[in-house]
Amino acid sequence: MSVLQSISAALTPLGLVWTLLIISVATFLHELAHYALARGQGVRVNSFSIGMGPILFRRLWRGTEWRLSLLPIGGYVEIDGMAPEEVRSGEGEVSYRQATRGFAALSAPGKIAVLLAGPLMNLLLAIGLMTLTFTSQGIPALDRARIESVQPNSRAQALGLQTGDVITAIDGQDIPDTLEVAGRSVTGWENLRNVLGTPGPHTFTLERAGGTQEVTFDWTPTVDGKRQLLGIGYGPDIVRADLGTAFQTSLTTTAEAVPQVLRAFGNLFGRFLTLNFTQDQNVTGPIGTTEIVGRAASASPWALVQVATLLNLSLAFFNLIPIPGLDGGRILLVLVGVLRRRPLSFSQEQAINVAGFAFVLLLMTFVVVRDVSRFF
Repeated sequence: MSVLQSISAALTPLGLVWTLLIISVATFLHELAHYALARGQGVRVNSFSIGMGPILFRRLWRGTEWRLSLLPIGGYVEIDGMAPEEVRSGEGEVSYRQATRGFAALSAPGKIAVLLAGPLMNLLLAIGLMTLTFTSQGIPALDRARIESVQPNSRAQALGLQTGDVITAIDGQDIPDTLEVAGRSVTGWENLRNVLGTPGPHTFTLERAGGTQEVTFDWTPTVDGKRQLLGIGYGPDIVRADLGTAFQTSLTTTAEAVPQVLRAFGNLFGRFLTLNFTQDQNVTGPIGTTEIVGRAASASPWALVQVATLLNLSLAFFNLIPIPGLDGGRILLVLVGVLRRRPLSFSQEQAINVAGFAFVLLLMTFVVVRDVSRFF
């Protein structure tokens, strides 16, 4: 299969449609939050575009030109006073200066509120989707592994393991929520794979039909170079939850995700600065994202909701990175102005923003090239 055929196979119509829909909704709500916080403080919003590129449709409503643009890859808002003002001399020469009205005239907290609104909207959307998932599907118990299937004529069947059994302890030790294995963090139930890679006697403590029992067996991971299988399919145990518990778990899960996301972005920046194009599972490009969304859409609606949750979390955290050009970078410039007790000059801010946009553009190019390189 050629490279183009491999990429075409990854970019399925189902994956493309759902990816564009999820990203468009996430971006629309992100920009709508910027719009709402600006308008709420009396700042005019000149335009609001759904999509990018050439404008297909426009309509003026409440002082804002609402646009539908050709490329369904996000959107933007033009907030008055955020961009530099155009100044024309008597000879018709055009120059630019820092705006003094609209957004530029807001206090530092007002500016930060407008800039923070977009990422916060994506964060709230992710928490809402997570809460909906936990309420409807239950909360995964990371410290309990549920046996979902037992293969006929397998070692597991001979040991008496049954579908629905819940493994609560291994070798006399309770399963932790997470643990470090080979330098990386894994959830407790996933460690069952590593246990079955270790030879010797093992004991599973099971919950079955309200009771507790133990299954002890000797295990040899490989025989004559061939990997042995216990013959079970398993996943985290699922605990039903009410709305309050689901919401609290969503907040906890989001807080726990912060250091993982920061490590993932740090790893990405490290690879970018060293031009390391090797793949990692923490950050993927547009092709990989479309591939994941396509598989989720084929699996179930709830798998698709989980992917949408992750994409909104990623969008929120990425926009908060203090790189000029992103919301986090703009917030940083506002804070620098507060510390200096005067805003940056027009030339200083322009130079910083140009450098920031260039960095983000190069970073996005790196991610795309790395995404494509895996097909070669």
